[in-house]
Amino acid sequence: MVDDQTFHDDIEGYCTPLSAAPGATVALRVSTRSDRFDVSVERWGATRAVVWRADGLPGSFVEPPPDADAAGCRWPVSVEIPVGGDWRPGFHLVTLRAHGAPAGRDVAHACFVVRAGATRDRTLLVLDTNTWNAYNTWGGRSLYTGGTQVSFGRPFARGMLDRPEVDRDDRKSRPVRWNEEPDADGLIFQAYRTERAYPSAIGSAGWFTHGRRFVEWAERAGRTFDIAVSTDLEHESRLLDGYDIVLSVGHDEYWSAGQRDAIEAHVRGGGRFVSFSGNTMFWQVRIERADDATHGDSVNMVCHKYRAHLDDPVVAEGRPETMSGMWADPLVGRPEWSFLGAGSAFGLYHRFGNATARGVGGFVVYRPEHWLLEGTGLGYGDVLGATHGVVGYETVGVPIQMDEYQQPVAAPRDDLPRDIEIVGHVPASNLGVGDYPTSIAALDDQGDLEFLASRIYGEDSADNRRRVRNGNAVMSTCRPFGRDGGDVVIVGTTDWVFGLADDPVVQQVTANALDRGDG
Repeated sequence: MVDDQTFHDDIEGYCTPLSAAPGATVALRVSTRSDRFDVSVERWGATRAVVWRADGLPGSFVEPPPDADAAGCRWPVSVEIPVGGDWRPGFHLVTLRAHGAPAGRDVAHACFVVRAGATRDRTLLVLDTNTWNAYNTWGGRSLYTGGTQVSFGRPFARGMLDRPEVDRDDRKSRPVRWNEEPDADGLIFQAYRTERAYPSAIGSAGWFTHGRRFVEWAERAGRTFDIAVSTDLEHESRLLDGYDIVLSVGHDEYWSAGQRDAIEAHVRGGGRFVSFSGNTMFWQVRIERADDATHGDSVNMVCHKYRAHLDDPVVAEGRPETMSGMWADPLVGRPEWSFLGAGSAFGLYHRFGNATARGVGGFVVYRPEHWLLEGTGLGYGDVLGATHGVVGYETVGVPIQMDEYQQPVAAPRDDLPRDIEIVGHVPASNLGVGDYPTSIAALDDQGDLEFLASRIYGEDSADNRRRVRNGNAVMSTCRPFGRDGGDVVIVGTTDWVFGLADDPVVQQVTANALDRGDG
């Protein structure tokens, strides 16, 4: 089904660009049925603080074009937001309030981030905004409901950026807590989101679901870091200069070649990449900027996904390595696990649909002496994070075998880094047609199981499905470029951030990943 969120509210808006440096200007583009509207901009860190506002601005309604989902809304600029030279780096929520609109339809949200100025922190958090865009259904289709191009030049669907105070800590959307009933058919989640008129995307992507949980915890703990968005790594060639750590959290599924090249160069040069994310770097996307007068400065993202090998024109043009499909597809030839040391072909889902629906929801510890677990008190066989179900939804895994000491090690493969250390893991599965939650709002003509079997192993056969059916979610470290390069830290689950609120062991592991020196 198409989960279209076009003009659910009486006011909608979006910001261009999505990322700005101190002293720059952000264009806010608004369409509203009200004559007047107010704007407030809050920096959202440990707390929310208003940094700019404008009241009583003139409003006008601009009809979204029929291709708003793919090419953007192309609305005129309603007001320019001056980013102060003294504004701190961080996520900035833009709240729009329409005068005289019915309650429940009078508020909408947009966003942008402020990057660092001349002075940089040692850590850069890159928000997974490519994934937000992939799931966003505003204006028509997402990459999950038949779209192959989606635009950043449109509003985010309601609930992706903010939700009312009463929903701030509601756990029914995900994950399942310890001793709570499983939700294999997604009915608890479906009831949660339909009662509030939220799109299905809110369970998978958006600032509110993942990013804000990490940022709130980190800043309350006194941590400092800079911030950027996915497309910054495509457009800002020197963005990573000076950073020791590049950090990813949540659901960092969609990567452009420019983003991957930049982060790999960072690690090759001795930097660290830390990923608290599941299904990381699964799809390659192409970023296309529309700079003409009609489109303003909106940015569009192309991904043909399951049919890329058939439909993406770059294949026929002789550029298969740029194909907007799986990074692990033989035509692209650059599997994510060659850098991360883990990938979703080896385990994609935990406690989702019929994938380990009653799984433990945490990592089983195998190497308690590893530096990631310092100060946790965990021992061999203990479970990390099960109270909040920190292993949940989407994951990454490693092909595993046991050594002579009954410790898990990566199975020999030419395309894996050689020094992977598996700290903990738990079973995860790939799903096929009929295995997904019945409530899922996506195309149902193919499953990940069948797709992985056919593209990675050459044929959708029963034997190849067995090869990719069962896997794991993993905590691991590796050095993909050898001892001269930096390390990659993987905590391979989307829902890790749910444990940061009050699980001291989850907090300690997170701190260890960020605080260690050169590994």
